[in-house]
Amino acid sequence: MHIVVCLKQVLDPEITPKYFKIDPDTNRPENSDTDLVLDSFAENALELAIQLRDKVPGATVTALCLGDEESEEVLRRALAFTANAAVRVWDEEWENLDGQAVGHILAQTIKSLGGAQLVLTGYQASDIEEGLVGPVMAEELGIPCVTLVSELEVEENSAKATVEVEGGYAVVSVPSPAVFTIISSETNVPRLPKVKDIRLARSKPIVLLESEDLNLDHERCQPGVKLERAYVLNKEVACEVLPGNDGAELASELADRLFALKII
Repeated sequence: MHIVVCLKQVLDPEITPKYFKIDPDTNRPENSDTDLVLDSFAENALELAIQLRDKVPGATVTALCLGDEESEEVLRRALAFTANAAVRVWDEEWENLDGQAVGHILAQTIKSLGGAQLVLTGYQASDIEEGLVGPVMAEELGIPCVTLVSELEVEENSAKATVEVEGGYAVVSVPSPAVFTIISSETNVPRLPKVKDIRLARSKPIVLLESEDLNLDHERCQPGVKLERAYVLNKEVACEVLPGNDGAELASELADRLFALKII
């Protein structure tokens, strides 16, 4: 069984707000290498892929990432998680892709790898939050797609997925191959890689594929949606210091002020 898990490098969502800035020319967040991390849902997908691999004799996991050379850090992390192989696909013309284009490129990459019985990806990335890539890949590959998956079990020629639905969970079974978009749950909390595996990951090869290596529709590699403007709202914050010598006096002043403002 071949399992492909699609990863994405994103700006660290825990970055201090005052350091978050958007470049007005590119409409993209300004960042440095230290601000980039593996997307959290993608990390849940990676953990689940490794768990499945360890349960199925002969199964292998390939970590796949569309990104420039900096994104090899997330593939090194996947190798430290003991993924069997890592593949990066990139072309310098792919700076401003949308979800539809990314789904097309990743699907064609998976075909070039000989296909996969299971394709796992994060439910949505923390930067754009479109949630399109998984369904687009499934459409391209002509296979089923199950979204909002928290748990996954492999059966003969099929997979059983626990899916988040309104008010609870549902369990569905779909034939393989199939695409699954993964959410966070207590069963797929990312492991802490062993020091030995982290060291080994530094020397393992990462396969690089470029546009000419894939059977791409170059029109579909162009973004269908253009981001005209992204910006951070400027919010004015007023701070009022209340007088008081102790806790009781300060509490009384605060209560009076809140009443005056009709907050309570």
